[in-house]
Amino acid sequence: MTRIAIYPGSFDPLTRGHEDLIRRALALADHLIVAVAINPNKEPLFSVEERLRLLKLAAADDPRIELASFAGLLADFARDRNATMVVRGLRAVSDFEYEFQMALMNRKLNGVLETVFLVPAVDLTYLSSSLVREVARFGGPLDGLVSPAVAEALKARFGT
Repeated sequence: MTRIAIYPGSFDPLTRGHEDLIRRALALADHLIVAVAINPNKEPLFSVEERLRLLKLAAADDPRIELASFAGLLADFARDRNATMVVRGLRAVSDFEYEFQMALMNRKLNGVLETVFLVPAVDLTYLSSSLVREVARFGGPLDGLVSPAVAEALKARFGT
């Protein structure tokens, strides 16, 4: 039986922390769907298509990785893809309460769906997409925060 996991997120932009979790999630699953969540209540920096392109450049060289996007409930998307595992990252204790509630709701909506929490590499625990956007907006150095392709996309977007 193939273990299918989903790593959902906005990935706006994809960070080295996301890449770290993608690599480590592959140790837990036979097939990993990295899924860009479409949230109509947010104004993303990059379009879904741009985020998928940047994911492909940075993380999709492994045939076990599938890139997708979805709108609506993660529990439904997982059911449609026969996934039984959700991978989520926890950077700090403050992330846990929200992620815990989401995990319980997803299991309520899809009884076979389990959530696995991964802690990022210690040198990446501070990293978030919102912090990366701020650094890029003000022309700060992006080395070590994002892949070169993402850095170029951020520089182009902000004109820095």
